[in-house]
Amino acid sequence: MWSLQDAKNKFSAVVDAALAGEPQEVTRRGKPAVVVLSASEYARILAEAQSNRGSFAKHLLTQPRGEVEAERAEARPRDVAF
Repeated sequence: MWSLQDAKNKFSAVVDAALAGEPQEVTRRGKPAVVVLSASEYARILAEAQSNRGSFAKHLLTQPRGEVEAERAEARPRDVAF
């Protein structure tokens, strides 16, 4: 793990380590800030995430329908006096 100042001063070492397959964590003010990855590792992670993602329409079709329709069918408008 690198502090931001150390990562700036030794950026070549950060990049070399990331290219060697070791993601490099960088902190700012003692808290995790970013991770430096090789471009190939980033592309692999991105492709994996996109392949696991279904379509929005498919997501909507998997939602329960009967329960919601039953609740709405039981709902009655309230009496309003004018």
